[in-house]
Amino acid sequence: MGAGINKTTLTTSIYEVLLGLSDVASARLKSENGGFDVLPANRELAGAEVEMVQLENREKRLKDALSLVSDDYDFMLIDCPPALSILTLNGLCAANGVIIPMQCEYYALEGLSDLVNTIKKVHAKLNPDLKIIGLLRVMFDPRMTLSQQVSAQLEQHFGDKVFKTMIPRNIRLAEAPSYGMPGVNFDPGSKGAQAYIAFGAEMVERIKTM
Repeated sequence: MGAGINKTTLTTSIYEVLLGLSDVASARLKSENGGFDVLPANRELAGAEVEMVQLENREKRLKDALSLVSDDYDFMLIDCPPALSILTLNGLCAANGVIIPMQCEYYALEGLSDLVNTIKKVHAKLNPDLKIIGLLRVMFDPRMTLSQQVSAQLEQHFGDKVFKTMIPRNIRLAEAPSYGMPGVNFDPGSKGAQAYIAFGAEMVERIKTM
């Protein structure tokens, strides 16, 4: 998501928050182009993996930090890498639900079962509030047979957990980050932006019923 924030000039980031050197209220920034706040990250975050190993309650550092500002927001979105790491565990422990973006490609499907099993383990041992909100098909190309096949398999195995909205491959979405803007602001009329707007509405309605 383009937020118009220069990562190279950050003085405080999520790195300092996770290590207890700062708090979210001090580290968060307002997006220049989106109407939302960002808890930014830069290259230093990679070092947190090593430094957090020795910390007490290391899996819940993010949860504890976000709890202090949770009343300021309707939603908090936590972007996590797919690999199981201490950073991903922090995201899963802090979240109430998970949205899994899925490219309709073979290798993405291959790793999905591992991710679902990880979420189940975190739910059982660390965060009983965690649930899968749904799977979002992204970079979907209806012209490709593989995209159609993977999409059908997702619907077969996960049923109504798969969001009806699909995010298409779209050049305007791809261009938006280079302008420091979210795709829905960069070109609101593009197919990609319209798909994300539809997904947002579908997501909110689904969360209301959970």
